[in-house]
Amino acid sequence: MFIEQAYRGLSEGWRYVVGVIVVFFGWQVLGAIPLILALFLKTDSIAVLASGDMGVLSNALGSNDFLFYMLLTFAIGLVFLLLFVKFVHKQSINSLTTARKKTDWSRVLFAFILWAFITVLFIFLDMYLAPEDYEYNFKLEPFLFLALIAIIMIPLQTSMEEYFIRGYLMQGIGVAIKNRWFPLVFTSLLFGLMHIFNPEVEKIGYGILVYYIGTGFFLGIITLMDDGLELALGFHAANNLTAALLVTADWTAFQTNSVYRDVSDPVLGWDVLIPVFVVFPLLLLVFSQMYGWKNWKEKLTGKVLTEEAFKSEQMG
Repeated sequence: MFIEQAYRGLSEGWRYVVGVIVVFFGWQVLGAIPLILALFLKTDSIAVLASGDMGVLSNALGSNDFLFYMLLTFAIGLVFLLLFVKFVHKQSINSLTTARKKTDWSRVLFAFILWAFITVLFIFLDMYLAPEDYEYNFKLEPFLFLALIAIIMIPLQTSMEEYFIRGYLMQGIGVAIKNRWFPLVFTSLLFGLMHIFNPEVEKIGYGILVYYIGTGFFLGIITLMDDGLELALGFHAANNLTAALLVTADWTAFQTNSVYRDVSDPVLGWDVLIPVFVVFPLLLLVFSQMYGWKNWKEKLTGKVLTEEAFKSEQMG
């Protein structure tokens, strides 16, 4: 009953509408002020500030500093979201996270370790198959600063996306629509389309959105089946952290002082399709066996209880 956890607070529709506006303002407007100020102090070129090109901005500020300020926007957005949930919805952070009595950190850790291992395995497999596509990029001092920034800030960035999309919006839309399939589809498409302005989309084409939307569906499914965000939180943090630390490229959202640099001309290939159509289904099988998932149709497409029915069931 993850979606019904919204009933543990005040769940009127207007609160969610205002919440989206407030969180977006904190995330995209107030959260961007430190980045804009840092860029303004670093360069006197209006063209650099107005370009919006991640490569140009990263070069102007320095990749580590740019990464920090970019991730800071998400951290500020997360603070706005959690405060709004606590004080306006009167809902606990735990009920925004899970239907369990307490957040299960073992689930977060398991998903993190599993996906980090698989990601590293795929990266080194690709290096073995196409070594000419990679060059060694390791420099100790900038890498240590990168690791410090990434380990602290990336989990905040990924948590912001999970709490906002698969927590706040999924619960809010679910209790308004009274079914599960629509919030699953809506939040999955939204997650994918949020990445449409990433530089890799411009470089590779819109076909890469198959990966982002497919990932959105995967994360939405494990959230509903597991009645909580824990697995999605661990998976998402592992995905972005390994990407930031291990491999960078001039055409990706994370341009960092990573261990390796991808110097290939990117194309839409197996590395986009295999995760969505092979690896994610296998992970669903692993998770379902490990956590005893049942009633897939009901959990993914069934009706959401009314507030009265939910509270009556909790009392019973």
